[in-house]
Amino acid sequence: MRRTKTVSALALSVSAALVLGACGGGGDGGGNDGAGLNSDSQTGAKGDNGDGTYNAPEVTPGGPVTITHDAPFTTYNNSAAAGNNFNNTLVLSSVLTHPFKIDDQLEILLNTDVMESAEVIQEDPQIVEYKIKEGVRWSDGEAWDCDDFYLSWLSRSGKIRDDNDEPLFVPASTSGAEDATFTCDDDLTGQLAFDESYADWKGEFEAVSMLPAHILEQESGVEDITTITNDSPLEDKQAVAEFWNEGWNGFTEELAPGSGPYTIDTFNPNESITLVRNPEWIGNPAGPESVTFQAIADASAQQSALQDQQVQVIQPQADNNVAEQLRALADQGIRYEAAEGITFEHLDLNMDNPLFQDPAVRQAFAACIDREDLVDKLVRGVNPEAQPLGSLLFTSTAEGYADRYEDVILGDPEAAMSILEEAGWTQGDDGVYEKDGERLSFSISHTSIPRRNETVALVQSHCADAGIEVTDDNDDQFLDERVSQGDYDVALFAWVGTPFHSSKVSLYTDGGGQNWSGWESPEASEQLAIVNGELDETARREALIAADEIYAEEVFSLPLFSVPNSWAYNESVDKVTYQGSDGVAWNVWEWEVTS
Repeated sequence: MRRTKTVSALALSVSAALVLGACGGGGDGGGNDGAGLNSDSQTGAKGDNGDGTYNAPEVTPGGPVTITHDAPFTTYNNSAAAGNNFNNTLVLSSVLTHPFKIDDQLEILLNTDVMESAEVIQEDPQIVEYKIKEGVRWSDGEAWDCDDFYLSWLSRSGKIRDDNDEPLFVPASTSGAEDATFTCDDDLTGQLAFDESYADWKGEFEAVSMLPAHILEQESGVEDITTITNDSPLEDKQAVAEFWNEGWNGFTEELAPGSGPYTIDTFNPNESITLVRNPEWIGNPAGPESVTFQAIADASAQQSALQDQQVQVIQPQADNNVAEQLRALADQGIRYEAAEGITFEHLDLNMDNPLFQDPAVRQAFAACIDREDLVDKLVRGVNPEAQPLGSLLFTSTAEGYADRYEDVILGDPEAAMSILEEAGWTQGDDGVYEKDGERLSFSISHTSIPRRNETVALVQSHCADAGIEVTDDNDDQFLDERVSQGDYDVALFAWVGTPFHSSKVSLYTDGGGQNWSGWESPEASEQLAIVNGELDETARREALIAADEIYAEEVFSLPLFSVPNSWAYNESVDKVTYQGSDGVAWNVWEWEVTS
């Protein structure tokens, strides 16, 4: 859910954090709109001041709370390409503070707990000035200041290179940062100067990118990170990049302070991570005294843990049976909610596999898959109005959405066979097509969650009828280790959307930081470049539409369906809502928890 050139999400359009997709559906009444989804599931931030700014609100101190998610926390540096995913963002959004807060209604609010201001002070060329509030500190007592902004920009800029002109930092996202320069005027003031106008500048310094510069300086031996440029000695550049890329993997207490309402207390690899109130937090104290994130992959197991009062809040993957079970628990003080999701499941074809360099194979693979069958069996029990998704770049509710795969043959195995035979493929004795001695056989790689396991089983069945052999590559480490290396034939996973259109750029543009499948389309990349620099929203949307049409025609990827967000919680916690990029934990410090 957030690996990107900018990460995160919701209903404006689709985009960027690698995510396993927290979902579900239905409700226990209260706002159920008849479609199985709740119309009152979004409330906005309690700390919204009504003037475009945010402050953590005063809340009654409460006891501990435990939240489930479907995969464990893996890294404190969720901006690195090898680590960025939804389950890390879920934890870090309350540990690492940042200039802007995005609430569950996609309102982008200036975080005035830590910022005096952040504004465009010059339009041509565009310069954004950041003024940091005095007294903001990390949990280890060090200042949260301009050095941290500089490191965030530097790590994502692509400007620090070795003697072979290869980038030394390996970030998930470079959007915006690669076309800008950041300078510190003093400890509390910095300026981000863009080479060209950049519409989504408010998304530049997101929480997961705001890491402690003083820790990196300490561990790399570089005295002042703001002195590091591409002209610095190679050994200094290598030292800072090496620590940034690898030194924050997992959690080491002395290397991973908090700057937000919480800081990390304990970490049990592959199981759980617990946060406690940050004593140095400058804003109002968080509500829950501690927050534990418990990794439970199975949606039914999450439901059982909530019912047995082992946890207080769950956010299970979309599962028709679990949705029905949760709906039935209303009389036990459990509230189940769901909302239209901006997470979407898709199948990405790796162009490094010679099979997929044949357009006929890509078209036949799409043609053999019955997406209507997938939707009916996998998510209609959660959202009765669910339909196959027809776009890579827009959610179904976004302005600009249309079914751009309507001219691509889908769900027709006989048509798939005709496409292959016209391209010179012949059916072997085992029923699988072959050409030039190559069998039409490839794997779908994915993590082991029930919905994806069933997705692959259904696709195998569909495509067997078309003479295409699909094998199941089920790997719990797929999202953590392999997907960003392009180690797959076909990747099954989900992206989470953001309110920032530029988040699409690294996913699909030629050479993009998250274009792990090696897609190449100069025409689409040209359109996505417009999305980055154009300030007119209509023109940006038209460019996205043009790129979307190109990708559909090429069939580099097949979007399957939007995954409804779902969550449930017991009566010890007040109103819990869901924000696409940060899940239920987007405002956990605002919660009031009773024993």
